[in-house]
Amino acid sequence: MSGIRTAGDLVLRIQLAKSMKIDEAKKYVAEKLGVDPIDLSDSDKMYDIRADKGMGRSFDLNNFPKGIEAKFNIAKALDIKINSVERFKERAGL
Repeated sequence: MSGIRTAGDLVLRIQLAKSMKIDEAKKYVAEKLGVDPIDLSDSDKMYDIRADKGMGRSFDLNNFPKGIEAKFNIAKALDIKINSVERFKERAGL
């Protein structure tokens, strides 16, 4: 698994946020995304899943979330807190 091309960034976020081992984190992410754990390393499937869930994609296309918007969607989908998202909410008064 690598970064935004597949689900490596999502698995790492879960490992850090919930103190999980990698296999446990992969299962958690797969469950939250509604896919099999093996699909997390398939760049073609993850490309579509990330697009459907607004989690950012490996290359910049118009009309798809990127940056903080993608992080908001990641935090919501994985049920975690992301510091930059929380800071943005605080400063924006959300």
